[in-house]
Amino acid sequence: MGGDFGPRVTVPAALDALKRHPSLSILLVGDSHIISPLIVRCDHGILERIELVHADSVVAMDERPTFALRRRQDSSMYIALQSVAEGRARACVSAGNTGALMVLGRGILQMLPGIDRPAITSAIPTVTGHSHMLDLGANVDCSAEHLLQFAIMGSVMVRAVERINSPRVALLNIGAEEIKGNEQVKLASRLLKEQPELNYIGFIEGDGVFSGEADLVVCDGFVGNIALKSCEGLSRLVSSKLKQSFTRSLYRRALALLARPVLKELQQQLDPGRRNGASLLGLQGIVVKSHGSAGSHCFGHAIDQAVSEAEMNIPARISERLERYLHDPSGT
Repeated sequence: MGGDFGPRVTVPAALDALKRHPSLSILLVGDSHIISPLIVRCDHGILERIELVHADSVVAMDERPTFALRRRQDSSMYIALQSVAEGRARACVSAGNTGALMVLGRGILQMLPGIDRPAITSAIPTVTGHSHMLDLGANVDCSAEHLLQFAIMGSVMVRAVERINSPRVALLNIGAEEIKGNEQVKLASRLLKEQPELNYIGFIEGDGVFSGEADLVVCDGFVGNIALKSCEGLSRLVSSKLKQSFTRSLYRRALALLARPVLKELQQQLDPGRRNGASLLGLQGIVVKSHGSAGSHCFGHAIDQAVSEAEMNIPARISERLERYLHDPSGT
C-alpha cells in the first residue's frame, strides 16, 4: 500500500514477478477492497500463487516510526513483517515509510545475534557494472565496531548474491592514506584488517566509489545517504544536459537519431531504478525497501532482490559468519 502510487504499481509488479519466477508465491498485504479488482482478471495459474491478506490501516509516509510500532499493529506493513516473523513468508518488500519499516522490522523480526543495528545496502553503478554500498541512511552515527559489522554482513551478501568468492571491501574515507580520516574510520580499518575472511583493500575516496575497484563500500549512514543521493542527482543532471545538447539545432537532432542506441544504453546503465531494492541487513528476516517513487518495472527489481536473497538464505549465512566472529573476533 506504500509509496507514491500504492497498489497501482505494486500489484502489477507482483504479477509480473510471478511470471518471471515460477516457484514464487506472493502475499499481497493491504486493503482487499482496493487490491481485489486489480487481480480478478489474472490467469488461474498466477492467481493460485497469490494470497490476499487484508489490513485495516496503512502507515502514512509522514508518521513517526515509534507511533507505527505502538499504534499500527493492524497496518499492512506490520502484518507483512509479522508474516515473515511467523514463517508465512520468506521476505517482505515495501515502498512505504523507510523509518517505520526499520523500526517495525527491528521490533518484529529482531536483530541477528552479534549485530547492534540494521544497515541499508543497495547496488550502485560503476564503470565495470555495479558494486554495493552500506549503510545508506539507517545509522547516522556509527562506531568502528558498527562499521565492522556492516562489512561482515555486506561481504556475506555480495558473496552470495553476486557469486563473488572474495568480495573486495573498502572503507569510504577522505583519502587513501592511513593517516587520513577521523578516529572512527581509522579504528574500523584496523578492525577490518584483523579479519582474514574479509578481503579488505583499504580506504577508498569518493571518486573511486564508481570506479569498480571495490565490490563493497562501507560507511556510516550519514555519508552513505549523501553519496547515494549525489549519485542519483548526477545521473539526472547528465541525462538533462545530454537532452539539452542534442535539441539545440536541427543538425544536433540528426546526430541524436544516430546516437540513439548509445544514449539509450547509457540511460539504462545510469538509471537508479535498475538497482531499485535496498536490503535491510542485520534482521532475522529479509526486508527489501523500494523507492517510494518507483514505477511497476522498478518495483519488480525490488521483488527480484528479495527472491534472490531468499534463495540464498542471506540471514542464515550472515548469522553463520557472525557466530565464527563472536567465537573468535580475531578471525583466526
